[in-house]
Amino acid sequence: MSLEPEGQNERREFLMPRKYVLGRAFSTTPARAATTNQVRRGCRQQQKARKPVSPALVNRPAMKGVCLKVGIVKPKKPNSAERKTARVRLSSGRLITAYIPGEGHNVQQHSVVLVRGGRSQDCPGVRYHLVRGAMDLGGVANRTTSRSKYGTKKPKAAT
Repeated sequence: MSLEPEGQNERREFLMPRKYVLGRAFSTTPARAATTNQVRRGCRQQQKARKPVSPALVNRPAMKGVCLKVGIVKPKKPNSAERKTARVRLSSGRLITAYIPGEGHNVQQHSVVLVRGGRSQDCPGVRYHLVRGAMDLGGVANRTTSRSKYGTKKPKAAT
């Protein structure tokens, strides 16, 4: 029920579109500042800092490590395979689990490897990759595409 005279509301709709009469869905006014009592009670909290994807390699692109154990990990639910992983002690002393990319590898216990960041999305707890073709880890044999990712030289042209 409106307290306005009968024809007044119709005239307002004629002058302004209906969306302005009922109120707007999104306000363009800035958000209100917190009151002193709200601030005193502790409404202003800093956002939590983002966790690094590869915490053992903070401010480093890669690190040397020694392989302690080589094994396989089953991936998460929709996928089914045997992902090759290695337990590595980094030169900083930290123990990590790293994924060995590519088909086949020559990593064994006491192999010296280069570890870079980058998690394996379907393997829980694997946040690092081993660099193929560096130190004791050889490149992938007979690889023709994406060779730089797998440490493989360009094949000799058949003449």
